[in-house]
Amino acid sequence: MTIPNTIPITDELVAAHGLKPEEYQRIIALIGREPTFTELGIFSAMWNEHCSYKSSKKWLRTLPTSGPRVIQGPGENAGVVDIGDGQCVVFKMESHNHPSYIEPYQGAATGVGGILRDVFTMGARPVAAMNALRFGAPDHPKTRHLVAGVVAGIGGYGNSFGVPTVGGEVNFDPRYNGNILVNAFAAGIARTEAIFYSKAQGVGLPVVYLGAKTGRDGVGGATMASAEFDADIDEKRPTVQVGDPFTEKCLLEACLELMATGAVIAIQDMGAAGLTCSAVEMGAKGDLGIELDLDKVPVREERMSAYEMMLSESQERMLMVLRPEKEAEAEAIFAKWGLDFAIVGRTTDDKRFRVIHQGEEVANLPIKELGDEAPEYDRPWVEPAAPAPLGEVPKADVADALVQLVGSPDLSSRRWVWEQYDTLIQGNSLQIPGGDAGVVRVEDHPTKALAFSSDVTPRYCAADPFEGGKQAVAECWRNLTATGAEPLAATDNLNFGNPERPEIMGAFVRAVQGIGEACRALSFPIVSGNVSLYNETLGEPIPPTPTIAGVGLIPDWSKMARIAFARPQETILLAGAPAGWGSHLGQSVYLRDILGRAEGAPPPVDLAHEKRVGDFVRRAIRAGLVTAVHDCSDGGLAVALAEMAMAADIGARIDVPPGEAIPAFFGEDQGRYVLTVEAGQEDELARQAREAGVALVAIGITGGSELKLGEARAISISKLSQAHEGWFPHFMEG
Repeated sequence: MTIPNTIPITDELVAAHGLKPEEYQRIIALIGREPTFTELGIFSAMWNEHCSYKSSKKWLRTLPTSGPRVIQGPGENAGVVDIGDGQCVVFKMESHNHPSYIEPYQGAATGVGGILRDVFTMGARPVAAMNALRFGAPDHPKTRHLVAGVVAGIGGYGNSFGVPTVGGEVNFDPRYNGNILVNAFAAGIARTEAIFYSKAQGVGLPVVYLGAKTGRDGVGGATMASAEFDADIDEKRPTVQVGDPFTEKCLLEACLELMATGAVIAIQDMGAAGLTCSAVEMGAKGDLGIELDLDKVPVREERMSAYEMMLSESQERMLMVLRPEKEAEAEAIFAKWGLDFAIVGRTTDDKRFRVIHQGEEVANLPIKELGDEAPEYDRPWVEPAAPAPLGEVPKADVADALVQLVGSPDLSSRRWVWEQYDTLIQGNSLQIPGGDAGVVRVEDHPTKALAFSSDVTPRYCAADPFEGGKQAVAECWRNLTATGAEPLAATDNLNFGNPERPEIMGAFVRAVQGIGEACRALSFPIVSGNVSLYNETLGEPIPPTPTIAGVGLIPDWSKMARIAFARPQETILLAGAPAGWGSHLGQSVYLRDILGRAEGAPPPVDLAHEKRVGDFVRRAIRAGLVTAVHDCSDGGLAVALAEMAMAADIGARIDVPPGEAIPAFFGEDQGRYVLTVEAGQEDELARQAREAGVALVAIGITGGSELKLGEARAISISKLSQAHEGWFPHFMEG
C-alpha cells in the first residue's frame, strides 16, 4: 500500500508523529505553510528526542569534551582520540532499548550493527565491542525470554561480522521489568591522517547511496524510541529494524577500500531516521543544500511511498558525497562486494532539502533549520530527594554472606553470556571477559594495547544521582587503571525516564553534573555518546542509568595486570582504604541482597583520592611491582578477594580486620584496589605509597584451596566457584 503525499494533516496525525501542538506551529512558522505528509515525517524524524536531544542539549554542553589527545569530540558519528604513532581510536556507545524490548533478537542485533557503522564510517576498522544490559527481576515472566533473545542477537551479529566482544555488564532489577536497556559500544582503529567526516563539501557533486536496499522495516523507529511505552506496545513491532551482519561485513570492507582511493568527500551512516537524518546532517554541516531523487534509491519492496523511504531504518546503508571523477572506480568496488551503489542526488548551493518522488517534489525544506532550529527545552527540574538514613546493620555470618553474594543474580559469573560471544576473533584479545577491563592488542605495533570498560551502579544513581554519576565515571576509570592502562576518554549512554517529569529531569541534571565533575577531575573527557529518554512503561520509570564506557592505553602489554592471584605465598595488600579497610554499607549489595534493604546514601566519591590512588596503582603495575590487581566495587573487599581467588583457583588467608567485620569486608567504599606482590617487594611498594600519600596495608597471603576472611570460617574455592558459576545456567534452564 502506498501512502499518498496529499494526506490531510490533522491534530491526531501530528500527535502520532510525536510532535507537540506548539512544535507543529513552529514548523508552520518556519516554512510559511502547512507541511506535506512526507515533510511532517521528516520533521518528526529530525525533531524527536532521539535525534535532536531537545531535552538534554542544555546540560550536555556542560560536559568536558576536549583534551590533549582528543581529535574529535561529540557531534560526529563517533569520538576520535590519538593513541600515538599516527594511530587513533574511534569509539561510541548507543542505546537500542525500546527495539530490544519489543523484539529482543533483532533489536539487540541491529544495535550492534548501528554502533559498528558509526565507527567504520569514520574510516576505522572495528577491533572491539562491549554491551551493557539491564533486565527486570529474574522471576518476572518476560525476563528469561528477553535475556535469551538479546544475548543471541548480540552474538549473532557481532560474531558473524567478526568483532570480538571484550566486556560489558548484565544486571537485574525489577525496575527494568517493563523497559530493559541494551547499550552497545564499539571501538575501531584508524590512521590519524585518514579520518572521514560527515560534512558535505562542494556544489553539484553526486550524493551516493551505498549498501543494502531500502525496505519498510524500522519506519518511524527513532520516533518510537522517543516515547514511553503504553499498553499498545506490541503494535510497535514493525518499527524494529532487521539486520544482516554478512552484508555489514561486506559494507565495511567496501567502505574502507573506497576510502583508500581518495574518492570520499563526506560519508554518513544511515542510522536513526535513515535517509532523512543522514542527508540533512551532511548538507547542514557543510552549509549546502541536498536534492534527492527517491526513484533512484535501491528498494526491496514494491510501491514504497516517499514517506516510507525517507523514514525507513533498513540496516547496512550509507550515504556519501563522492568525487565525480572517481565514480566508475567507486561503483566497481561496490559491485565487487555485491552491494548497491546508486547516485541518488546532488549537493546544491541553496541550503534547501528537496525530495523528488515519481517526478513530483514531495519535500522542500530549509536544511539548516531542520537540524539547528529543532526545539530546545530547559525543562523544569527538582532536586532529587535524599535517601532514607541507614538504620542499624545486624551482624551476620561473613562466610555465608559471601557464598550468597557470589551466587546472586547481579554478582554471579556472566560466563553463560560471554561464551555466546566470540571474544577472540581477530586474534588480538589479551583478556577475555570476567576481569576489570577487556584488553586488545593494537595491530601494527609491537607493544601497545587498548583497554575497555563499561560501568554504572543504578542503585547509587537512584539514591543520589550526583554521587552516582561521579561513581560511574570513577569506576570506569578505576577498571581501566587496574589493567595498567592510562584512561584516555569516555563515551556515555544516559538512560532515563520521561524528562517532562521534573523529578526525572532532576535526576538527569544532577547525574550529568556528577559525570562532568568526575571527568574534569580525572582528565577523562566525554568524546561521544547518546541520550535515551522516555524509558518507562505505564508511568513506571527505570532507575537513572548513566552508563559510562571508557578507553585506556597500555604502552606495553607485557606489563598488563590481571585479577587472578598469580601464585601462592604472595602478600595481599589493600590500597586506598580507610583505617578499618571498609565502612560504607549504604546502598550496598550486602544491604540489598542479604538483608533485603535499600537505604542510606551511596558511598561518596573523593575524586582527588581516586586520582591519587589510581595513579599510584598504575605506576606500580608499569614498574612490574605487582602480580595481580583488582578494584573493589559491588560487594566490597570480600567479593573482590573471592573473584581473584576463583580466577586463579588459589585460596588466601586474610587477617582479622581492624574494624567491624561486616563493613570491612562488604562496605563499598570507593577508590580501593587489592594488589598482590612477591615476597620482598612489600617495602618498595610501601615506600612509593608513602611518597604518593596513599594508604597501603598488608591484609593477608595467597595460597591453599580455601578463602578465610578474618575470624569467619574458611570456604573452599570450589564451593565459591560452584555458587558463582551456577546461577546463570540454572536461571536460563528455567
